[in-house]
Amino acid sequence: MEARGLTVAFGGGRRRPPVPVVRGVDLVLRPGEVLGLVGESGAGKSLTALSLLGLAPPGARVGGSVRLLGEEVLGRPERELAGIRGRRIAMVFQDPLHAFTPVLRVGDQIAEALRIHERPRPRRDTALRRAVELLDFVGVPQPSRAAGALPHQLSGGMLQRAMIAMAVANRPAVLVADEPTSALDVTVQAQVLEALAAARRETGAALLLVTHDLGVVAGAADRVTVLYAGRVVETGPVEAVLCRPRMPYTLGLVGSVPRLDARVPLTPVPGTAPAPGTAGPGCPFAPRCPLAEPECRTAEPPLTGVDSPSRADASAPGAHEAACRRIPEVRHWSAAELFGPPTQPPGRGGTPGRGSTRGRGGTPGRDATPQGRGADVVLRVSGLGRSYRSYRSAGFRQRRVPEVRAVEWVDLEVGRGQTLALVGESGAGKSTTLREIASLTAPQAGRVEILGQDTALLSRRAARELRTAVQLVPQDPMSSLDPRMPVGDIVAEPLHAARVPPAVVAARVPRLLSQVGLRPADADGYPHRFSGGQRQRIAIARALAVGPALLLLDEPVSALDVSVQAGILDLLLRLKRELGPAYLLVSHDLAVVRQLADRVSVMYAGRTVETGGVAEVFGRPRHPYTRALLSAVPLPDPLAERSRRRIVLPGDPGPDPRTASGCGFRARCPHHAVLSAAERRRCAQEVPRGRAAGPEAGHTVACHFPHDLPHDEGPGPVRRP
Repeated sequence: MEARGLTVAFGGGRRRPPVPVVRGVDLVLRPGEVLGLVGESGAGKSLTALSLLGLAPPGARVGGSVRLLGEEVLGRPERELAGIRGRRIAMVFQDPLHAFTPVLRVGDQIAEALRIHERPRPRRDTALRRAVELLDFVGVPQPSRAAGALPHQLSGGMLQRAMIAMAVANRPAVLVADEPTSALDVTVQAQVLEALAAARRETGAALLLVTHDLGVVAGAADRVTVLYAGRVVETGPVEAVLCRPRMPYTLGLVGSVPRLDARVPLTPVPGTAPAPGTAGPGCPFAPRCPLAEPECRTAEPPLTGVDSPSRADASAPGAHEAACRRIPEVRHWSAAELFGPPTQPPGRGGTPGRGSTRGRGGTPGRDATPQGRGADVVLRVSGLGRSYRSYRSAGFRQRRVPEVRAVEWVDLEVGRGQTLALVGESGAGKSTTLREIASLTAPQAGRVEILGQDTALLSRRAARELRTAVQLVPQDPMSSLDPRMPVGDIVAEPLHAARVPPAVVAARVPRLLSQVGLRPADADGYPHRFSGGQRQRIAIARALAVGPALLLLDEPVSALDVSVQAGILDLLLRLKRELGPAYLLVSHDLAVVRQLADRVSVMYAGRTVETGGVAEVFGRPRHPYTRALLSAVPLPDPLAERSRRRIVLPGDPGPDPRTASGCGFRARCPHHAVLSAAERRRCAQEVPRGRAAGPEAGHTVACHFPHDLPHDEGPGPVRRP
């Protein structure tokens, strides 16, 4: 497939020109190749991908050329495009639940794709058998059962693999995957990426991988194209672009990504991308670029060869190009030096730039946080348990279903000034644990103590007074910010609830907004006027208003772009150093945990399976589940990512009815099969309890046969008692 000068614009009329969203994008896909398409939200990635299939939204004006197997696609009648889609080019959508028809069984929908395109047309039973084989090929457990299920009856990971099965059913020449792993757990993400790789190997198809995750690109792509403001700003082999970027935006994007293998200072790119149609006549990145010159603001720079100023070999597989006038200078700068706080330039021949002490010895004060149990304890949870009973409709009656054990046994402790992260897959019980703590009531089982007070013994007045000590920063701030209230009133709301005098409130709100990186004048704005990162800053300011001792952070950066995410993480680290609250962080992103947390608690099926310092747990994980979680997190370094050994867990996360007793992880444990019969019997009958896992104080593991080998030595054998 080859796209040349692809443009997409919306609107326009007699007096208004159309608004350009995609502006002259060139793409080349060769047989069997993986091309990663990356960039911030609004860069035009998904719109570019949809336009290649003729699926641009209604009202879009698409121009340029798209040639598939030598034939022009743009401008063809819809009937001809329908014959091409699914047969020569196929799409794996971001949200498979909305892509599948909800009232048809999954197997029938895959079989339908076969019956539409295959000639001679297969019989229904033949096509259905082939659909089951395809589900089995992409790793869906119990494929016959999955084929007979409706879409909502399958998990997100199984449904995404079913979407891949449908896409490869007719062996297309090109696969387009639009954020195929963005809403999945890391272990399920590994399964989906493995299914995509297997499908590509089987069919020989080229793959256009649209994603914001640079780690996924580093592990899967051969080449990468970076979009900014609807235009290609850098393209080339993945090793060259991610390891040796030559466009300041790409350098900032790579520097914003948290890494699992090291705690490094993040460097958020200042400012925001221009809205469609608002970019000036020059380089659209110039307003955010520390290296911008006057010429950068007058004319948009073309793509130029990094190693040669000529574009004569731009179509070669190894060509590395960037749209920047300062390519020779960019190679001398790191992201921390370029986008960090203004300091003395590091002496690059007088080149204007920005230096930073961040990244030269770590973030000051972060390692000084108390690590051990000697710190003042803000939160202590012991043996926490929570179960739910639900009912299912059976005709006109409600049928009681078995009790759901959301949390079975959780122990955790957070000291003053510490950050403890709760990690695990969906269904592990992280959010339920957070809700039980935030409720300040007697837990169903176990004990919760906040600032030394048992929540089961709190009077109504004591609970009200303690409420100011515990505040929550939600995952989606927009859903928790009243759209009818100005920001100043939103931030002041906890102060009014605590009966703080109005004069004190009026003085504190501007100070809080400044503390989180907003302007005092923003107090008059309404939530819808702010970006996602700014709304999260508003939520943090509201939580800090009453000076809490404990902040509960529920996936605080999961819905943000990497550059915005880096800014929020930097803010949270700074606030902890300056104000000293304890953080309880719930996150599925272990790279974020590495940057922010001091200690980590790993949960599986409602139980704590490993706890310890971040460096110790990440560097020497003892539980097989922890090792699998860590191995599934991609690194944004192509060389490091492709040299790692990955552990792909079978099945899907969540409680398994086959493991109601004993170790709940044994059905997915990669080492259970190599144990002796007596050891497997112990795993089936005895629930493992937490015990000391190594020389570091506080490192515990709940496993009968924990690992002794370092993490980088691969799965390895287990220790015998």
